[in-house]
Order: sequence, then C-alpha cells, then structure tokens
Amino acid sequence: MKNEKPSNKPSFNEAFWFWLKLGFISFGGPAGQIAIMHEFLVDKKKWISDSRFLHALNYTMILPGPEAQQLATYTGWLLHGTRGGLVAGIFFILPSMFILLGLSTLYVTFGNIPWVYALFSGLKPAVIAIVILALIKIGKKSLHSLFHFLLAGAAFVCIFFFNIPFPLIIIGAIVIAFLSRKVMPSLFKKTAAAKAQHAKDEELYFINDSYIMPDTGFRFARFSKQLGIAFLIWIIPFALFYSFTSDFTFWKDLALFFTKAAFVTFGGAYAVLPYVAQVSVEKLHWLTELQMIDGLALGETTPGPLVMVLVFVGYMAGFNHFGGSVLMGSLGLFATTLYTFVPCFLFIFVGAPIIERTRDNEKIKQALSVVTAAVVGVILNLTIYLGKAVLFPGELSLEGLDYVSLAWIVISFIAMYRFKVNMITWIGISAIFGLVHFLLT
Repeated sequence: MKNEKPSNKPSFNEAFWFWLKLGFISFGGPAGQIAIMHEFLVDKKKWISDSRFLHALNYTMILPGPEAQQLATYTGWLLHGTRGGLVAGIFFILPSMFILLGLSTLYVTFGNIPWVYALFSGLKPAVIAIVILALIKIGKKSLHSLFHFLLAGAAFVCIFFFNIPFPLIIIGAIVIAFLSRKVMPSLFKKTAAAKAQHAKDEELYFINDSYIMPDTGFRFARFSKQLGIAFLIWIIPFALFYSFTSDFTFWKDLALFFTKAAFVTFGGAYAVLPYVAQVSVEKLHWLTELQMIDGLALGETTPGPLVMVLVFVGYMAGFNHFGGSVLMGSLGLFATTLYTFVPCFLFIFVGAPIIERTRDNEKIKQALSVVTAAVVGVILNLTIYLGKAVLFPGELSLEGLDYVSLAWIVISFIAMYRFKVNMITWIGISAIFGLVHFLLT
C-alpha cells in the first residue's frame, strides 16, 4: 500500500471547530450522533472514508463505554494524533457536562423544569429522520450480499424480539464470520467491478484504505506510558479528596462506583442504567427513584452521550449527601465525569494503534464486514426504539400517536434527503419549531 494522501487534509483548527460544534448538536443517542459524524466527516468533508469510519465504529461498538464518544476520539486520533483524539473526545462531552451542571442546579433549586423538555421537543423527531438517513447510508455501504442482509435481519430479531445483549450479538457475528469463511468462502468475495469501484471511491478521502497511520501496533513503552498517565489522572483527585475533605468515604465510594460503571457499560447506556439506578438509589441512597427518572429525562434532552445521566447522579449524590450543597453537587458532577470517561480515552489510545494494524488482515476484515452488517440491524432497532419513544410518548395506539412529531419526521427526512438541507441548519430549524409549537399550544 502507498502512503499517499489526497489533497483535502483538514487543518487542526478546522477539525477543532467541528468537534466543538458537535458537542452542542450531538442529540439522539449513539445512532443519531454516529449519523451526524458520518454525514459531516464522510459525506460532506470527505476526511475519512466509509471503510475506515466503519472499521473504527466496529471497534468502538465492542468496547465498554459510549461508542459515539469513543468513535469521535478514534476519528480525531486518525486525523491529528493524540491531540486530535483528546480534543474530539473531550469536546464531545464537555458542553453536555456544563449544560447538565446548569440544569441540575436549576432542578434542585426550582424543582421540575418542563420548559427544557419543550425546548427540545422539535429536535427529537428531526433526530429520528437523521437516524433513518444514517441507516440508509450505512446499509448501502455495508450490506453487500444476501448473506449480509440476512445477518442484519438476524441481529435485529435477536435484539428487538429476544432482548439479547449487544455484546453477545457481536460475538455471535464474529463466530458466524469465521465459520462461514471456512465453509463458504465465496460469500466474502467481491466482484472485480465492486473492487474497482471501492478503490475509486477511496481516492476521494484523506483517511482511506491506502493511508497508513504512523507508529501503529503494540509497543510496551507506549502502553506503559498511557497506563501511567491514566492512573495519575485517576489517582490525583482521589488523593485530593483524601487530603482535603472531611468525608473521604463518600468520595471513595463515588470514585470506585463510577470507575466500575465505566468498565461494565457494554451495550450502551440503557444496559448500564439499571445497574446504576439499583446501586445509587437502593444501596447508596444518593437520590430517589423519581430523581433518577428526572435525570434520565434531562439526559435525553441534552446533547452528548446518554451515559451523561451518570453525572446527574453524581451531582445529586453530592447535593443530597452534604445537606443540599450546590457546591458539593457540582464537585460530585465533575468527579463523576472524570471517573466515567478516563477509561474511555484509555481504551482508544491503547487499542486504536493495534486495531489499525488489523486492516490488512483479510480474515479480520471479512469478520468485521459481518460485524458491520450486524450493526445495521442494531441501528434499525435503535431507530424503532427512539421512534417509538417520540411518536408514542404515552400508550402505543392510534390515540397515543403524536401526529405533530410524525409530521416533523417526514418533513425533516424530505428536507435533508430530497432537498439536501444541511443537517446542522435543520437541527437549528427544528429547535425553533419545537419552541414555537410549545408557545402556541
């Protein structure tokens, strides 16, 4: 392979402003966030090709932690190395953290905040349309044969009807890939025309199949350094809590609990939230069940990964434990953010250089093509899950159907698919629509 790059290399400043903007518009959970990144990075700017984008996505999907945030970190690393990964990953969560800090303070000060939900009511149907567009785009690139379509359908059936955990679906897809490769290798062969078209498409991108990231593979010295830095970032606040707080036991419990949660968030936020709710509400008594539900609602209506709900839990833990202290609540929120996301960065910076070396391994590439097909089925499940929540906020019936949201989904899809309205522009239009609709009803 030649290490030749197309001329459209993005500057660090250009990427910096995109990652910052993404932090404020990344609504819709992982499916919506991945859709926004795909539309901008692949379709609009052509910074990274579909194959490289999906290769990174496949890796982040099997990691614990929010896959969209880790995908942003991985892509930032591909574009501009470690500093690019840090900027992309940090800005993905920073706006959400400060928004939730403000909303959490308003929540404990004034009680319920229905205007927040109303403000974002127009965004939700627009996000559904964005997810549908992503499903179509990724499906076109990933489902190469009847075999891939069947795998996508099987993945959807497993997660939608049988509630099989996402990691097990991915493991099953990998097993099927290796078995089918031995039994029927013809399933994975591309035609000469398909190969030629793929090669032609790749030439349009900065990060493409021909681009080799420098300094990839496993190096013990780099691994030790990364592990040491992550441990220092983790232990310094821990030591400060021990030295300067009167209730170290509380902060120790908070640090250990959210670190543990970061390592068990396989399958997305919805997989870990029941565990977090059970421990924080029933065992540690940091907040009530109703407060946990309110926190989930806040997390659903703010940008960033849904796992940011955990920082609301951290805020309420500090606020309630220290007798209604907003300062301690804020400190709890900052500490929770750190302990939740340090492992996420570690997984990418340690794993990405190793995963990049697998791109030339034909067996692994074919296995990942099967994983990508399974991911299409999972995105379809997320689309239906999110669509149901938006279209049927009450009961699942014609009487419970939100016709305004349905109309806005259709309008949004037509605007972005047929008339090519810029997605970020449409997000702003949708926010204004939601606010106007709230004021008129």
